[in-house]
Amino acid sequence: MSSDIARPSGATGTTDSVTFWENHYAGVDPQWGTRPNAVLAEVVTALAPGPTGGGGRALDLGCGHGGDALWLASRGWDVTAVDVSATALDRVAAGAAAAGLTDRVHPDRHDLAQSFPEGAFDLVTASYFHTPVETPRDRVLRRAAEAVAPGGLLVLVEHASLAPWSWRDGEKGEEDVRFPSPDEVRASLRLDDGWRTERCDAPRRTASGPGGRTATVTDNVIAVRRLRRRGEV
Repeated sequence: MSSDIARPSGATGTTDSVTFWENHYAGVDPQWGTRPNAVLAEVVTALAPGPTGGGGRALDLGCGHGGDALWLASRGWDVTAVDVSATALDRVAAGAAAAGLTDRVHPDRHDLAQSFPEGAFDLVTASYFHTPVETPRDRVLRRAAEAVAPGGLLVLVEHASLAPWSWRDGEKGEEDVRFPSPDEVRASLRLDDGWRTERCDAPRRTASGPGGRTATVTDNVIAVRRLRRRGEV
């Protein structure tokens, strides 16, 4: 889920998460989504440029083919890369091996509606955590916030418009699709006063899709930092 999603070949309607995403990756070029999301890279470079002292832990939710995870690892992060698709995670592992990053990239299979990685992380990211499969999205994102260590950062980059290659393209009622505002997404996290908002906006950009297509799209960008409380290290 970490790239602008194209409709999987042969996918019709909504199925369970494993089936849908395995079908998706079976029909997608293995090189698609192997580069980092440009918006995520911009936000992380500005707000979390790299782990201090080495060993910073990052969690990439819905990692897809691993573009974000591999990029983070190349910058020194120790990355847990999570996806529901075994096919995607196999490709992430292959990409990490090819880049000499096996020791920093740890594929971890989860259906996030059912399970979540253990531990606390200095950086938690989710790029385009959207799916046609019924998923408790707000609950998953709140759990993502809970996984952020004191002083750490949660970064969400989300669709705020439809790209022509979306799995929703051509869907009946597509013109009525409404995306939440960045403020609504932030509110859904139910954060207390122990957090600082670093970014909460909806920039527009030119996105690249399968087959070299491009389109102007809008993203929601939410970056929030868990503040350290007295005595926390």
